[in-house]
Amino acid sequence: MKPYALLSNDRSFAFSAENPTGTRGGGSRGGDCTKLSPTVTIRAGENVTLAEIIGPGMIQNMWFTGYVGHSFILRIYWEDQECPSVEAPLSAFFGCAYDENFIDRDGCYPVLNSAVMLVAPGRGYNCFFEMPFRKACRITMENRSEKDENLYYIITGCYREMPENIAYFHASYRQEHPVQKGRSYTIIDGIKGKGQFLGVTLAAGMNGNNTCWVEGEARMYIDDDQYPSIHYTGTEDYFTGSYGFGNDIYKKQYQTFSGHYSGMFAILGDNREFYNGQQRFLLYRFHVPDPIHFEESFRMTIDNMGWTGPRYDDYTSTAYWYQSLPSAKLKELPDDSDMCMR
Repeated sequence: MKPYALLSNDRSFAFSAENPTGTRGGGSRGGDCTKLSPTVTIRAGENVTLAEIIGPGMIQNMWFTGYVGHSFILRIYWEDQECPSVEAPLSAFFGCAYDENFIDRDGCYPVLNSAVMLVAPGRGYNCFFEMPFRKACRITMENRSEKDENLYYIITGCYREMPENIAYFHASYRQEHPVQKGRSYTIIDGIKGKGQFLGVTLAAGMNGNNTCWVEGEARMYIDDDQYPSIHYTGTEDYFTGSYGFGNDIYKKQYQTFSGHYSGMFAILGDNREFYNGQQRFLLYRFHVPDPIHFEESFRMTIDNMGWTGPRYDDYTSTAYWYQSLPSAKLKELPDDSDMCMR
């Protein structure tokens, strides 16, 4: 039986611009058919707290829209840790690192339609990862741009007693523009603790001729592995596709797809135009039904290769995992000016 069909002692909460404290009865005093505070303005250089919660409890959904580009940095802190466990540009966290391009190859909004993350038309960002905590949770948004921007948001969850063996949600951003030719791209490293890897979103921007860029192999190193324990045969294979996502078999053209836990959900750019060969691909793989367990540490790399050997494309990614606390400090983000994503 599903939990929602059972009575419980859970108490729901929701933080939004209309109820920034998340308290019961703390929403708008405007009455029916009014909008008093539908959005929050985050000033240039400002870092605002969107939710501060005393547990035990769980974040169940986060929704964002408005300005949703890379200059907004999402951070989540668990149990009063000094360093965040989640730190990523808002767009990259939701798999849309090419946030300055809203239209895909087919003239549509890119739609990521998975079980734990949804990017709806018009850039409605939704996260459904469950994020439990015992004592405290703090969620912030920093505006690293040079102008004020507006954010619409709602963060929902519940107060609930938590078992002793909860793991804490983490996410970390990486980029190489371009990938160093002949070297693997690092999806994540530096994880210390016990937990499970839950997946990655990847934005791949082609540089030069596209000679089947998906030949690169994904490798996962568990604990003290010198060599990978989990080794995939190609990039499209790791993201659960095959044969260049259709580009090197019958249709000779990439075909997008978006499933519960994996997809290549958008192609930006169109190589049918003679001078437009620089396509951008948006992909995701969530290990919800098949989490990768580790006892002490974890790292993952992926090659950037084509039929003719190593390539030098632009890779941008966010990795997601759960682990015990305390966790290691995440890799420092690049400067805002180095994240320009068209």
